[in-house]
Amino acid sequence: MDVRLKAFERLLNIIDDLRAKCPWDKKQTLESLRYLSIEEMYELSDAILDNEMQEVKKELGDIMLHLVFYAKIASETNHFNITDVLNGICDKLVHRHPHIYGNVEAITEEEVRKNWEKMKLKEGKKSVLEGVPGSLPAMLKAIRVQEKVRGVGFDWDYSEQVWEKVQEELEEFKTEVKKGDKAKTEQEFGDLLFSLINYSRFMGINPEDALERTNKKFIQRFQQMEAVLNDEGKDIAEMALSDIDVYWERAKKTI
Repeated sequence: MDVRLKAFERLLNIIDDLRAKCPWDKKQTLESLRYLSIEEMYELSDAILDNEMQEVKKELGDIMLHLVFYAKIASETNHFNITDVLNGICDKLVHRHPHIYGNVEAITEEEVRKNWEKMKLKEGKKSVLEGVPGSLPAMLKAIRVQEKVRGVGFDWDYSEQVWEKVQEELEEFKTEVKKGDKAKTEQEFGDLLFSLINYSRFMGINPEDALERTNKKFIQRFQQMEAVLNDEGKDIAEMALSDIDVYWERAKKTI
């Protein structure tokens, strides 16, 4: 037997055992696993951004456990089982890759993307945006929305056009800040963020990854600064901002 199939069979058998014998595993439902799965996905994301490949491997295992667990629970109510899940995704992949399994030609990534979105509309979807989960965090949702509409040709032609839009939105935001209308200021800030995300897409930058790396960098610098201040017996809460800035600049030089 293929070692991959043997390993997958082992996981399936272990889940069967745990579901039958372990008090904790017996109690789990789709709903109780949901938040745990979300947490695991964020842990995988952290490992990927940190380029910790052993952690990536571990987190992939945790996620695989959850996927099999969901299918096991569903099989107990005769809704579906792991075989249905795997055959379902295989059928979809074959259907949506006619340039591999059919006679459609698609040379570039862009052609593949456009074919994908067109096929989903033919499958009965009324909008290309139907597949964007409502519960996605706002930045990720903006990325997916922009990618989806790009697939049907609704996009800028050049990055310069997008940058002009960013500048336009920035000026509109500044105008509302001066007026002091909080609701309109918030709206314009949202427009500004959306246009910046759009520009990052044209630059080949994932804004979620970029912001998270900045978050991590800031945290590392701040904690290093705290450690230095602690070693010197200083309380950051009692220091003037100008004095804190001296230590902050030192931390920036090392991280």
